[in-house]
Amino acid sequence: MIINFLIIIQGKMGKNIKIVSGLLWRFSERVSAQLVTFIVSLVLARLLEPSDYGMIALCTVFTSILNILITGGFGSALVQKLEADHLDFSSVFYFNIFFSLVLYGVIFFAAPYISEFYGNEYVQLTQVIRVMGVQVIILGVNNVQQAYVSKNMLFKKFFFSTTIGTIASAIVGLGMAFSGYGIWALVAQTLVNPLIDTSVLWITVKWRPQREFSFTRLQILIKYGWKILVSSLLNEFCNQLRGLIIGKRYSAEDLAFFSKGQQFPSIVVTNINSSIESVLFPVISNIQENIGSVKSLTRKFIKMSSYIMCPMMMGLVVVAEPLVRILLTEKWLFCVPYLRIYCFTYCLLPVQTANLQAIKAIGRSDIYLKLEIIKRFISISLLLISMKYGVLYIAISLIIESILCAIVNTFPNKKLMDYKYTELLKDIFPAVILSIVMGGILWFVPRIYTFSDIGLIVVQVVVGVVIYVGISKILNLTSYVYLEELVLSKLKRGKRR
Repeated sequence: MIINFLIIIQGKMGKNIKIVSGLLWRFSERVSAQLVTFIVSLVLARLLEPSDYGMIALCTVFTSILNILITGGFGSALVQKLEADHLDFSSVFYFNIFFSLVLYGVIFFAAPYISEFYGNEYVQLTQVIRVMGVQVIILGVNNVQQAYVSKNMLFKKFFFSTTIGTIASAIVGLGMAFSGYGIWALVAQTLVNPLIDTSVLWITVKWRPQREFSFTRLQILIKYGWKILVSSLLNEFCNQLRGLIIGKRYSAEDLAFFSKGQQFPSIVVTNINSSIESVLFPVISNIQENIGSVKSLTRKFIKMSSYIMCPMMMGLVVVAEPLVRILLTEKWLFCVPYLRIYCFTYCLLPVQTANLQAIKAIGRSDIYLKLEIIKRFISISLLLISMKYGVLYIAISLIIESILCAIVNTFPNKKLMDYKYTELLKDIFPAVILSIVMGGILWFVPRIYTFSDIGLIVVQVVVGVVIYVGISKILNLTSYVYLEELVLSKLKRGKRR
């Protein structure tokens, strides 16, 4: 469905094919990677203790911030710049290598002090940080490769590199876990994935850095990219700040349950949202001068994404407890409340993503940065208030934050492309209301009849689909009609072949 509305925006058939192909490959890449990662995580969750995941989650806080410093600005600048050439890419490549080595040096020498700050509960923290920090060097190479592939919409390359990297890291992680390496199985899995990913891209992508470097070109890219970098850094820091506070103020187990609660909804959201985001940005960048087309594409993305995401998140809220009990065992049931909270939080993610991609693609990185500053002020304020009352309240603050951030992200587009709040509500209202009705009905299913955990999930999923699709058909919702027409056209096309 999203593929087709991208087609509508584009006028040239050759370009249409490239967009569709890119989106299909990107989506396939995300699905395959998430599927393998999910299966592996289920096995590892049974073999390892929540405290192991807590330590990895804490280390990830620091490595994620370093990774943003490498990937947050220049990659977007290269994609957004219409006439980016080999000199631009080579200059960024050499700068990234140098900067990544500097950053690794910083985290290497800072590791003992971080370990001392968090105390004896996090044993081996120094060693784990130093080893996991190596990924920042790998991403110094990978970032330019990613930008080149996105710029040229060669998303088939992503599929092979990510799939091979994910499978290789899964084999290594599982092998070490079964061999009794404990937390180092997670560390190895974390490192092997980007290493193989980068290696495969290096082999399959024709681009190579030239023996040339230009400070002038770098400065031009920095002019746009630094705002995106600071925005991404602010966003990542605030997201990871919760982990820092939970890890210090509470226990490693609390941090593990909080982080694990994000996993299930993240699988659904990442597959849809990140696939669209990676293709949407270069597409809008190419039509950035046609504001009408930008607005149309943005609204269609919000409509269709909301129509798909909202019922999936609401369904996950309802089946959360039996699902965790089946897949992760009883020891992980404490993550259920966080899982449900993250589901509600992600419902508005399409609104935030689409509006931000539009702002970024038309070259207004200054507005992008201002929005991030406002949103991070909101985020930190809510965190400071909620942290006094416990981890659950920290999680609940995420729901409030998502609502406020959706409002903030939409505000500039009232002026930039005449996208009003009333239009936004009209775009998401059907999906939100219908999902709430569906979820309310499903909540009473186990109160009417007693099922086994597996039986309950099957019944709720089937009933949920029937309710959501049935009401959509009765009300003749635009998104449903579009999807129905798309499916029927695909079936007819398949029969002809």
